[in-house]
Amino acid sequence: MSTFLGLPTRRRGTPTTDGPLGPVPHPDEPLRWGATFPEAARAALGDAQLRRNLGHATSTIRAKRAAVVGEVSDWEALRDAGSAVKGRVMADLPALLERLEQNVTARGGVVHWARDATEANRIVTEIVQAKGVDEVVKVKSMATQEIGLNEALAEAGIAATETDLAELIVQLADDMPSHILVPAIHRNREEIRRIFLERMGDAPADLTDAPRELAMAARAHLRRKFLAAKVAISGANFGVADTGTLAVVESEGNGRMCLTLPETLITVMGIEKLVPTYDDLEVFLQLLPRSSTGERMNPYTSLWTGVTPGDGPQEFHLVLLDNGRTRALADDVGRAALHCIRCSACLNVCPVYERVGGHAYGSVYPGPIGAVLTPLLTGGAPGEGLGHDDPNASLPYASTLCGACFDACPVKIDIPSLLVHLRAREVDADRDRTVPSGWDAAMRAASVVMADAGRFALAEKAAVVGRVVAGRKGYVRRLPPPLSAWTSSRDLPAPARQTFRDWWRDEHEAPPGGNVLGDGVPGGGTPSTVPDSSAPTSTAPTSSAPTSSAPTSSEDER
Repeated sequence: MSTFLGLPTRRRGTPTTDGPLGPVPHPDEPLRWGATFPEAARAALGDAQLRRNLGHATSTIRAKRAAVVGEVSDWEALRDAGSAVKGRVMADLPALLERLEQNVTARGGVVHWARDATEANRIVTEIVQAKGVDEVVKVKSMATQEIGLNEALAEAGIAATETDLAELIVQLADDMPSHILVPAIHRNREEIRRIFLERMGDAPADLTDAPRELAMAARAHLRRKFLAAKVAISGANFGVADTGTLAVVESEGNGRMCLTLPETLITVMGIEKLVPTYDDLEVFLQLLPRSSTGERMNPYTSLWTGVTPGDGPQEFHLVLLDNGRTRALADDVGRAALHCIRCSACLNVCPVYERVGGHAYGSVYPGPIGAVLTPLLTGGAPGEGLGHDDPNASLPYASTLCGACFDACPVKIDIPSLLVHLRAREVDADRDRTVPSGWDAAMRAASVVMADAGRFALAEKAAVVGRVVAGRKGYVRRLPPPLSAWTSSRDLPAPARQTFRDWWRDEHEAPPGGNVLGDGVPGGGTPSTVPDSSAPTSTAPTSSAPTSSAPTSSEDER
């Protein structure tokens, strides 16, 4: 049985052959998969196994992160330092990129500049073809996923083997990654065992779902690839402008094998991954492992500078990737998203991600940061919205704005504010639309009602009809169109028996000869009249008649 490399024989967009888990669709664009977030999330919520896998994995990572972060007394100072360094990089990016190019070139490397995914894929493909090989090994890289490099190489007859265990699982399953750090987080051990038995080719027939056995099967499979590979492809966590040094941090050792054994190394790096100096790198090597894997330090931290004669790859190519980053940089607010160091801490604390997983975001960048990065990288001119026809326009709404992502981010990216910024951009893009949508019509109608006290009072009285529709259970479960858009996915609580206006009138009814609010203060008096706490309180008898009280039943409070 030959080894299946997980490489599609047809361009993404058509189902591959049935595997152990059925056909998995692949998109034509890694940053735009097709369905809007609401549509994809609705389907994901129906997968109970997915929710169990995600809940277990994210809770485990959160606990590990909290433990190691709690050990660092100056954690907030480190976050401030990381944020400051990234801000400095964005402000001086052109000069830092030129400095990096000079230093890489001076140490024997070759630097290539790629405007977009097409250019980057062409550059890498031509380098591999020039070496006369038809197979390469890869280190886990978000940048190469972003540009669809594996598929571009496959079209040129070159097989790219992922060597990170989770990436290998995703590749063998002909699947898509669902997490920045743990691409196969949506899979459990039994699913992985089935994938290995069906697709790996050389997996032991008696393979169980024990983690050690699964890891050993992958190790034996990959070891032969490492030893035979002539070309390796990697990403980079950081690039040091002052020295031309590149850094990759990982936990399995596969990166070290790819970065040292092959004769030729090609690194694809986003232009925002720079740090000015080695001292700056120290900050991020403390922030990244604690925020990502919940470790004090990464088991493998690999640093290399150009080419060293007789040691490691003797040919090094660095591809600097733009692919929408300069457009994001031109957005005065959105540029903060480029501070991201791909730790995935925001995914692990996000209540939305934990319930729907990464595939619902329709991009290789899922979760809160993906809901910001993807629209910025795929958008038009700075400040312009994507438009309703683009599925990525829905991503900024894939959040409760609870702020947990901001609290977890090691470089203090204010993701909730960025999401609001992108929402506003989409709203502004629709202001000149001549044909209003149903949502526009509903908001305009609400504006007319709420602008007049009389109309608002009538609307409140009319809303009481909802109690009849709700029935005994106190929830409206079905309404006719267009209101069915709400009740199709949510229950609508029945209106309270008593409106706030009625309650206020009954509770604060004016005494004979007085008024309800006097000069603006309940019970009369003026705002400047503050009773002296030392003065005796009034002992005047109060009426024995019962007074109305505020609603207390849970039904009314809704």
